[in-house]
Amino acid sequence: MAKKDPVVRMVFADSKGNIYDHPDLLMLTRRGQEWMTPRFSDLMELPPESELMLLPKRQAVGLNPTTGDVETESGQTAVAAFIAPGNTVWAHPAYKTEEGAPLLPFFAYAALGFANDHFYVAAKTVDTDCRQQFAHIAKASIAREANALRRTYANNRLLMHIMNNCVARYDCPAARNFALGRFEAPLPTSTTCNARCLGCISQQDKDSPFPITPQCRLTFIPRVDEIVQVMEIHSKRAHNPIYSFGQGCEGDPLTNWELITDSIAHFRAKKGPGTININTNGSISKAIVPLATAGLTSIRVSINSAQPALYTTYYRPKGYRFDDVVETIRLARANNLFVSLNLLFFPGITDTEEELEALATLVGCGVSMIQWRNLNIDPEWYNTTMRQSHSFQTFGMGLMLFMKRLLDRCPWLRYGYFNPYLGEKTIPQAPMPRL
Repeated sequence: MAKKDPVVRMVFADSKGNIYDHPDLLMLTRRGQEWMTPRFSDLMELPPESELMLLPKRQAVGLNPTTGDVETESGQTAVAAFIAPGNTVWAHPAYKTEEGAPLLPFFAYAALGFANDHFYVAAKTVDTDCRQQFAHIAKASIAREANALRRTYANNRLLMHIMNNCVARYDCPAARNFALGRFEAPLPTSTTCNARCLGCISQQDKDSPFPITPQCRLTFIPRVDEIVQVMEIHSKRAHNPIYSFGQGCEGDPLTNWELITDSIAHFRAKKGPGTININTNGSISKAIVPLATAGLTSIRVSINSAQPALYTTYYRPKGYRFDDVVETIRLARANNLFVSLNLLFFPGITDTEEELEALATLVGCGVSMIQWRNLNIDPEWYNTTMRQSHSFQTFGMGLMLFMKRLLDRCPWLRYGYFNPYLGEKTIPQAPMPRL
């Protein structure tokens, strides 16, 4: 006899913030416009280093298994999970929004349930790399290493920015890893951006409905010697070092591509080892050949959608178009750069049939990897905003099926969450695009 799946209960919080599982109602999830009860096999236990979040003025809802009705009770606040890196959310929590509810801050909100004395979330592990796991590392150890770098390199403004802001204020995982001398080091260089992303975490327009950003933007442009010194520090301390231009505390790095090109060339001229990566919106294609010639290894291009209209609605580009992003990807692959997509996944919008067709076409332009990242934004607001401007012909098929079908179309693809170590150079898996 087949083993019966456990019953997954709705989770809610009372007026004092205490979290409970409901004795009768079942967990409900939301994928775009659809509400559904999840299959237990599609859920995963809440990963370590995740956090639970109360959703203010949003009533928890659950399914009555006897009547089949969706029910809510006054005073039961919805709860979501902000899951640890390496995991991708495939469904948001279902809830009833009250009048006057504030917009939710820039996090990813995973649907949460409870069964067998454990919390379960609507998410999938896409990368087992441990680089952003810190539970086993004492905060005092990180602070000690950061203070030592401050004392030794007090005249390097870039290093001081990383230690004083990214480590001490933001708890940035990449910055903490740099302080510890491991994995991937951040290299912010740009004070400006040529996009106005709806979910930008470092700067919003004055009329933005999101009044607070999690980070403040870089206020100076570092010199070549400051950048190279940070890279050299990391190269001497980290095993298999990765250096990444393009961070959450800055604009887009391609707006400073000449500075980055010079910095890479100086570092490589000194036999600097490791993988040099740039995280970017991919807007300035003329930068690709100089960067590749200087010694860049990989490029990660961020998109919320491979459909130009959806992309433009979210990124709101200034002075470039989606076609420029495609050209950047083509040129990067033609110059033997390893190309990743930083795909900002949103259930019910990113996993439609139309998106599958568009994404498969874009991947065919030279993409070797997809990093399945979560779009950190109020899910109800984003869903409404995108649907006000665009008609969706199909419902979301779900993350797991979407990933499988995309891999069937593009079998060379590598899936993950983090920028991979590739050495100084690599042979990209993606076929060469037609230029």
